[in-house]
Amino acid sequence: MEYKILIVDDEREIADLVELYLKNENYTVFKFYSAQEAMDCIENTDLDLAILDIMMPGITGLSICQKIRETYTYPVIMLTAKETETDKITGLTLGADDYVTKPFRPLELMARVKAQLRRYKKYNAAPAQKETVLIHSGLVIDINTHACLLNEKPLSLTPTEFSILRILCERKGNVVSSEHLFHEIWGNEYYDKNNNTIPIHIRHLREKMGDTADNPKYIKTVWGVGYKIDI
Repeated sequence: MEYKILIVDDEREIADLVELYLKNENYTVFKFYSAQEAMDCIENTDLDLAILDIMMPGITGLSICQKIRETYTYPVIMLTAKETETDKITGLTLGADDYVTKPFRPLELMARVKAQLRRYKKYNAAPAQKETVLIHSGLVIDINTHACLLNEKPLSLTPTEFSILRILCERKGNVVSSEHLFHEIWGNEYYDKNNNTIPIHIRHLREKMGDTADNPKYIKTVWGVGYKIDI
């Protein structure tokens, strides 16, 4: 399958390097050195994944990510020169699926790209034989079409958010640890107990669902263990 990847980074050497590695994987690459140039591509191209630099003059990668999420659900990977929790939390909250801190190893970035594409395409694939639908208290998740409804209103979820909600619904009544969720979504990547990626996505999911951590109707926190959706 031919994948179309967007790369936006004002550091030309980095953008050119990432483009080279992407093309070596036979991906079609749309490369831009500024956000303004990329906007037309985003609106008029059927993309499969975007790689965005956070720190750019003018329109930042965070603004592009936010714009993408207004319409599209394909994966977004953020590139950041700052290894701060603020950057990570902001990016994930705006809808990014993953982040890579500069300087990075190109092969690591390619592994993350492949993992995101596998998950995105898996849940957007055409139905094999019959639809698989999960239903719980006004929540409807169609795994084959990647559609999610809450009280008959569509929920706009990123691929990562969709995966978390699907896993919790599939294991309804059971506690699922952050580590288990992490490995289900990102495969065999190393898991650090201090990694707060899953809690950030859970918080974002709750916000979209109108849920709260203190009095949750859907996603409940079992302190020191993980998360669950009750039967």
